Amino acid sequence: MIEFLFLALAAAGLGWLLRRKQRQRVAAGSPAGIPGMARTPAGGGRWRSGRLYADQGAARWQPGRGPAVSLAGARATAVRMPSVREGISINPGSRIVACALEGGGTMEIAVMPLDLRGLLDAVPEATDRPEPTG
Repeated sequence: MIEFLFLALAAAGLGWLLRRKQRQRVAAGSPAGIPGMARTPAGGGRWRSGRLYADQGAARWQPGRGPAVSLAGARATAVRMPSVREGISINPGSRIVACALEGGGTMEIAVMPLDLRGLLDAVPEATDRPEPTG
């Protein structure tokens, strides 16, 4: 009987702590920016975690470590799902957006499907994409 009382008190205490932590997260609000993974150049390099910020219309990628990459003038050229090999490094349910940077470089940014619209709003799609053949 004492064991059941102890377990009930432990469960109630744990529930109270979890509820308190959730209320703190809700009160703090969601962090700014879109979380994701990126690599430069596109198709090469390592995937690095970070956030995409669109402040005053000038988008930038802020990796977890290192300097920010300006996406001013960048254009989204393609949206695709990750390959099986890429799915090992990033979330296989994410979407990868290939971007052409203004200086001539390329970059790929992987975000979750619910964040894709926000990314495409920050980095507009290229209008001169070639039409797919076949």
